[in-house]
Amino acid sequence: MSLFESPLFQDSFNQLELAGNLGGLDPNIVERLKYPKRALQVAVPIRLDDGTVKTFQGFRVQHNMTLGPGKGGIRFHPNVDLSETAALAMLMTFKCALVGLPLGGAKGGIQVDPNDLSRQELQSLTRRFTTEISMIVGPNIDVPAPDIGTNGQTMAWFMDTYSQLKGYTVPGVVTGKPIAIGGSLGRAESTGKGVAYCVNFASHVAGVPINEKTTIAIHGFGKVGIPAAEDLSAQGAKITAIGDVSGAVFCGDGINIEEAKRYVKETGFVKDMPGTEAITNEELLALDVDVLIPAAIDGVVTEKNMKNVKAKIIAEGANGPLTKEAIEYLSGQGAFIIPDILCNAGGVIVSYFEWVQGLQNFFWDLDQINRKLHDILKESFDRVVDCANEFEVDMKKAAFIGALKRLDKAMRLRGLFPA
Repeated sequence: MSLFESPLFQDSFNQLELAGNLGGLDPNIVERLKYPKRALQVAVPIRLDDGTVKTFQGFRVQHNMTLGPGKGGIRFHPNVDLSETAALAMLMTFKCALVGLPLGGAKGGIQVDPNDLSRQELQSLTRRFTTEISMIVGPNIDVPAPDIGTNGQTMAWFMDTYSQLKGYTVPGVVTGKPIAIGGSLGRAESTGKGVAYCVNFASHVAGVPINEKTTIAIHGFGKVGIPAAEDLSAQGAKITAIGDVSGAVFCGDGINIEEAKRYVKETGFVKDMPGTEAITNEELLALDVDVLIPAAIDGVVTEKNMKNVKAKIIAEGANGPLTKEAIEYLSGQGAFIIPDILCNAGGVIVSYFEWVQGLQNFFWDLDQINRKLHDILKESFDRVVDCANEFEVDMKKAAFIGALKRLDKAMRLRGLFPA
């Protein structure tokens, strides 16, 4: 399988080259950042509940660890492959660098639909996968976290398996753990909360205040979309549409987010939600709203549908939801796009807090966590805006330039081994 197979890798690769040229970075540094440092593909055989054995494909990719241990989620999804995982690891490198964390970029996953497996099968899958990649992860090497299809329970199984292999408890091997075993307050909602913070920062720059007149559409009503919806609706904004894999729903007067949460918890999907009108996800993306938050998967706004998008602010809650062509077109039309490596960095920032707390055996309260999250994102947001103005580029390019400048300096100082 070629690294270049996935559109997301091609897009990330192109963004890297473009930002390197625009930012005047050392071409040797850009060359080193084009490919992952290490990629491990493993077979993950488990015994299913019916007694048969099934083998799944698993991956862990470490892109660059100049700034510190690798950091990145583990995804359980049918579309997981080496190319997508490598692309996401690259984005994690840039994300950590952009927001000033002492961490590198990594990503992992298993090609599986977790909805097809029982709880016991998922536990077996997680534990076997942990064993297969245990030689390249650890609190000072590479620290996984939850992603699509995984959660705190997955991380608890991962931590326990790794600890069993080591012979002692190692809480710092993963983040996103349950509070009871060393997780951090605020971690579960941190990515979505970070998206809401960034929307607020952008509202001042774009001249779109967040109040009772503000309309917002959210594509992806899950671990990112729900906390973002909660925070923004608490400020008075109207969430007029939400969508997931089952489709989308619309209500011009605004959807009650607490009721929507309860409905999704009971049914699993937004489809047929009472008091709403059914629409397609394509119609959701094309709504005439102030803010659009694509918070599900990559590649949802492309050359095919970009001209339908009308939102004034677009917050990339997912990784790579807008293609390079879509970003250039929409930025040219006056849309203010908050790039993914900034917009959804809340998760890795609070993961960093959890990692530090685990290593030092002390814990911050929720107010401290949220205040630190806000301050890091605000400083990073302002730096990207300054970069956009300095180089006269859109926010996406500016974010990559900002991240690359930090990596460029660190990699130059460390040098190339062997000399």
